[in-house]
Amino acid sequence: MTTNALQLLETGSAAPCCPPLSERPLTAEEAERTAVMFKALGDPVRLRLFSLVASHGGGEACVCDISDVGVSQPTVSHHLKKLREAGLLSSERRGTWVYYKVEPSVLAAMGRLLTRAATA
Repeated sequence: MTTNALQLLETGSAAPCCPPLSERPLTAEEAERTAVMFKALGDPVRLRLFSLVASHGGGEACVCDISDVGVSQPTVSHHLKKLREAGLLSSERRGTWVYYKVEPSVLAAMGRLLTRAATA
């Protein structure tokens, strides 16, 4: 099942699927979408892979550069697939290698979700 955990309201905007958690209770649908994202990041190997891609120079990482995380290559591929399905990574095949990218809007949306709502 492919789910985009974070929905962007406008092209290029960094609006999370949901308001900041401190603003109001999430609806059931918002909670479901957000849980997919957090579940994907709840595994230490996936979190490490996400961090490797997010912090890699140039904003993208070849699978050949991030595969050394203490598990087999098929397991790395499985975890990267789960991160893609959760909408946290995008990928592009170039020749025999696959390059992964975290969209800046995804990081911004994740940050906004976890910030305190502004008070007037």
